[in-house]
Amino acid sequence: MTTRCTSLAGACTGPSASYAVFAGLCASLVAIGLARFAYTPLIPELIKAGWFAPGDVVWLGAANFAGYFAGALLGRRMGARWGHRAMLRAMMAAAALSFAACAAPLSLSWFFAWRFVSGFAGAVVMVLVAQTVLPMVAPARRGMAGGAIFMGVGAGIALSGVLVPPLLRAGLPAAWLGLAACSALLSALSWRAWPARDAAAQRAEPVAALPLRVRLLYAEYAAVAVGLVPAAVFLVDYVARGLHQGTAQGALYWVVYGAGAVSGPMLYGLLADRIGFGRALRLGLLLAAAAALLMAAWPQAPSLLAASLLLGAFTPGVVTLMIGRLHELLPGRHAAQHAAWSRSTSMFALFQALAGYGLSWVFARNGGQHRVLFMAAGGAFALALLLDLLGGMLRREG
Repeated sequence: MTTRCTSLAGACTGPSASYAVFAGLCASLVAIGLARFAYTPLIPELIKAGWFAPGDVVWLGAANFAGYFAGALLGRRMGARWGHRAMLRAMMAAAALSFAACAAPLSLSWFFAWRFVSGFAGAVVMVLVAQTVLPMVAPARRGMAGGAIFMGVGAGIALSGVLVPPLLRAGLPAAWLGLAACSALLSALSWRAWPARDAAAQRAEPVAALPLRVRLLYAEYAAVAVGLVPAAVFLVDYVARGLHQGTAQGALYWVVYGAGAVSGPMLYGLLADRIGFGRALRLGLLLAAAAALLMAAWPQAPSLLAASLLLGAFTPGVVTLMIGRLHELLPGRHAAQHAAWSRSTSMFALFQALAGYGLSWVFARNGGQHRVLFMAAGGAFALALLLDLLGGMLRREG
């Protein structure tokens, strides 16, 4: 196998770092971007077609969160036991299969199980993909490479908005099968691109106690998880019903949110390569807090467009920044980096699920006041920024 330098990765690798980054992008697109976000535009049709009652649809949405939490807890262990490449291939295939299985409305429990599988696959990919691909990339280019990998999340959001409406014209089964076909195609295109990983070497490397700054980063990421929920769940409803602008206008802001999600990981990654992941993360948190508060306090078209774009960019962009920040805090400690990312992903999954249920409960009892949710999001981002600044004041450990 030849070794060559690639323009994207900026490092000499074999067979190709760019090809491996492409595989990472495909994995995040299929197992996270589509497996999570393509469900949202299908919800109205699931209710309209009588497949499920409105309460059942909410329950099925929770199945994906539950699966994501389970995958976050088990992903690192599974990668160590069976190898990263095998697990990433398997999870992409599982996500594609979950779409195909949902084409048959056999029962609520059948759908719950497959939505759980899709969430599980997404979390395992999130835990393993960067640790599999980024070692192939020169350190100076890892921000851009990480951004390219997690651009797949935003691409999945955007692609779901493009694919689902025309597929639905042929019926719900066709929509599910179309998503399955798209996922299977991307899985096939990236199948041979994954680099081999020596899981045994990672198991042999001891993981020493992690610095306090890393543990603070877990809490920071948990606060970010809470802050991201209102826009991801309530943005369209806020515009359509809360601001009385209608579903079409709400969909427009979702497109803007998706555009931000596509560009955010790369832009934040490029910024981090220039100024460092710590500074880029603080800037991202500041912009996200301002955007959430702007959406709550001044719901006019210019501010809503800007806020939607900024929140969309930060949704997958923060993943690039968090991984890079962990690498900065644990330089050269590959097993520690992997363990820390697995734990932070678990914290994120747990608090996102809790926030989803908690904010839905608040929304149901405050008379449907969307602005309260976005104020809570701004507060969560501000808390994350404060935790980051506190970590920056600590003396560097280890």
